[in-house]
Order: sequence, then structure tokens, then C-alpha cells
Amino acid sequence: MGPPDDTPDTDAEAESTSDRGDDTSYHRQLGIGEAAFDGLQPHFQQRNYEGLEYRHVPDYRRGVERGTVLIDGEMVRGFPKVPGTLVLETGIPTQFDEHERIAVEEKLNGYNVRVARIDGKQLAFSRSGMVCPFTTRVLTRLVDLDDLFEEHPNTLVCGEVIGPENPYTAHDYPGVDSIAFRAFDWRDRESGEPLPVQERRERYEALGVPQTPLFEVVNVGSAAASVQEIIRELDAEDREGVILKSLDGNTLLKYTTSSSTNSDLAYAFSLPFDYGQAFMFRRLLREGFQTVEWGEDDEVARERAHEVGESILCSMREAIQTVEDGDALGERHTVRASDKTIDVLFEHLRGQGLTIDIEDDSHEDGDRVVTFCKRTPSSNDTIRNYLDGHVVRE
Repeated sequence: MGPPDDTPDTDAEAESTSDRGDDTSYHRQLGIGEAAFDGLQPHFQQRNYEGLEYRHVPDYRRGVERGTVLIDGEMVRGFPKVPGTLVLETGIPTQFDEHERIAVEEKLNGYNVRVARIDGKQLAFSRSGMVCPFTTRVLTRLVDLDDLFEEHPNTLVCGEVIGPENPYTAHDYPGVDSIAFRAFDWRDRESGEPLPVQERRERYEALGVPQTPLFEVVNVGSAAASVQEIIRELDAEDREGVILKSLDGNTLLKYTTSSSTNSDLAYAFSLPFDYGQAFMFRRLLREGFQTVEWGEDDEVARERAHEVGESILCSMREAIQTVEDGDALGERHTVRASDKTIDVLFEHLRGQGLTIDIEDDSHEDGDRVVTFCKRTPSSNDTIRNYLDGHVVRE
């Protein structure tokens, strides 16, 4: 897998100027006063995508969703932060105390994008609000959204890009040989209001847009047992987890599998000084609470502990050995797209200060297929320093 939280937050095309547009209109669209909008201004990042200037908020600020974009006089709302629960039995009724029934959909392991049509162009935005040049360019081969935007021009299509051949988060899914798009939400581009679950699924189905799987609609009171059974099945297939949604689409909750946790830990500790320390504690919490809620006996709990420890220690051991042998650590990805799209992707990544090593570069069925490594200097340099005798002061 790749960095679990987002596609990169910086861009080679950042500019010193910004699309100021009509800031009075912007603060009204955001639903905040002028003074609050002025206070938000320093937190915008200013960028340019193919001559189109825009600003975005890369973090949650003053009640404004992370990834909110101001572009060409228009606004693209960020996706709301989805809380998780450590205990299904109590977390579900707490989160959905005003609802009788909820939908249980699959949480896919990929990278999150929001697609909007601005000035006739379909643009794919990362979670932090950047226009992703790779996704924007390959989108038309993944999904046809022309009819959707003709009928519903102010729609914000929210989805996940999954599959083994993408530059951010690679994961195998049955039937996906390269990359694919799966819609998981439908929101108003300006207000951020979602469609109800049933209406959203019916619309996407009618328009031929592939969606994340819906497992069931269940009463809140019996949801914990149902979700636990679904999670066990997903866990056996090395899948990520579920998103629980109120039927009006406004209230969300996530819960992940143990295999997803172990995959995250293994990835993080393969680059221990880039991701490991920040990832570890909250993921260990998931394992601790899950083994208790599920009533696992000592033998099963020890097996869980063994898998967690193996994910951490074996990955870190391999990383240290790699540096000791004189090789470089990094995130390896394979991408498949046109020559121009690949060139734009590498320009985008290198513009963030990343070192890209091309390991294989060929053409297949009219596409360019490239395997590359994004070097991670923190883990490489820190491991090398410790191997060379740097003293740890605790």
C-alpha cells in the first residue's frame, strides 16, 4: 500500500499569485463571515494547474473541510472527516443515536478523489484539495461522467481509485488488473450536502458509474453483530473494512479489519522513520479493542499479537538490512498510462522534491508502463546514521 492518509500535499505548480475571484462570494458560499474568511486566508495554499489558478485548504480550519477549493469563482467542498470506532457494540449506537437504520458499504483500499466539472473540464482533486494531474488525465479511461455532469453540473463525485497500478496506494482487487474508479458518495459541489444512500446508488447505477459494494441495510440495534460478521469475511480476504452511513448520507463511521491494520503497520515500518512512529499507536489500539470485543481466547489473542509483531519487526528488519547492504528504501509503484500522462506525473512528483528512480520503462498495448521508486530520505539517512554508530540519547 502507499501513504494511507492522502495523495501528496505539495505541488510543483504552486504559484505566488492566487485566484482571488470574488472573495465576498466565496465567504458567502462557505457560510462564514468576512472576518472569519480573512482569518482563513493565510491557511490557503495557492496553485496553478495548466493555467487555472486556485486555492485550497490542506487541513481542517475554522469549520472548513480539509481539501476545500476556491477555483475560477467556484467552490469545491472538501470531504468531511470520517470518525472511526474501536468498539462496535457501543460506538454504532452512539454515532447513530438519531437513526433507526444504517447502510453498510465497503471501505476500499485506494486513494480518495473528488471529481468536479469546472469551466467545462473534469478535474480530480486529492483529499487535501490539489488537482491531481495523473488522476485528472486518466479519469476518462476509468469512468464516463459526461452524462452525469450534463444532467447534474453541480455534482461532486466522490470516489476511490483502486488497483495495483497507481502512483499512490496500490492494492490488489479481483477483476482490477491496472486501476479502476469506484464511487462512494454524491455531494453538492458547493454545499457539500450528500444524496441519501438509496438515491445515490440508484443514480450511479442508472448512469453506469461503478460503486463501492453495499453489504446491507440494517437496524442500528443489531448492526454490531452484522458488521462483525462482515469484517471477519473481509479480513479473510485481506480487504480494508466498512463505512457505515445513515440513510440520509449525513452521518458516517468507519471500522477496519485486522489484516488492514497489519498491512498498514508493515508498510509503515518498511519506512520506519517516515511513517512508523505516527502510525503505530492508533493501529495498535484497534487491535487491542477488537480482540477484547470479539471475546478472543488466549490462543487466538497470541496469534493476533504474533501477526502484529511480525508486521512491525520483520518489515523494519528488512528495511535496516536493505540500507546496510547499500540499497535505497522507497515506495515502489507501477503505473500505466500515455507517455504524456507519465511525464506529467513525474514532473509533479519531482516538483515536490521527491527523488524518482525509474526501475523499468516499457510500452505495452499502446501504453507506457513504468515501475519506479520514490526515495524516502528520512528513513534512509536515519538508518544509515545509526548503522554508522550515531548514539541514541533517550
